[in-house]
Amino acid sequence: MKIRYMLAGMLVAGAFVAPLRAQDTAAKKPGGLNKIARDVSKTAKKAGQDTKAEVHRDASKTHQVLQKAGNDTKTATGNATGIHKVGGDVGKAAQAVSTTSKTTGRKAKKAVKKTSSAAHNDLTKMGKAAKDSVKKP
Repeated sequence: MKIRYMLAGMLVAGAFVAPLRAQDTAAKKPGGLNKIARDVSKTAKKAGQDTKAEVHRDASKTHQVLQKAGNDTKTATGNATGIHKVGGDVGKAAQAVSTTSKTTGRKAKKAVKKTSSAAHNDLTKMGKAAKDSVKKP
């Protein structure tokens, strides 16, 4: 965090000093302003990259700590209950329940769609018949 403030301070200081140097160098050789602008841009870019790298390192460390804590909690829970991995008969039963519920849901959805489709077809036929009867007196 201190690095960010230091880099930001350097960037701000460079922005204030750059116009002063620009006036001195502009009289000596052409293109001095462009060089100063490039220098300021490079400094800002470097500061941004450094800040981004620092944030990435912090995020990585935080992730590792949280992952280790989660794994330790999982291990402790497994040691307390005696169940370390869901598998065998428990896993097969869970899979059977899941498959059965999915199959039941698909069948119910198909029945609803079939009923609504039949009703739609009947209403369409009645509507066309009524339309034809109105057209033919």
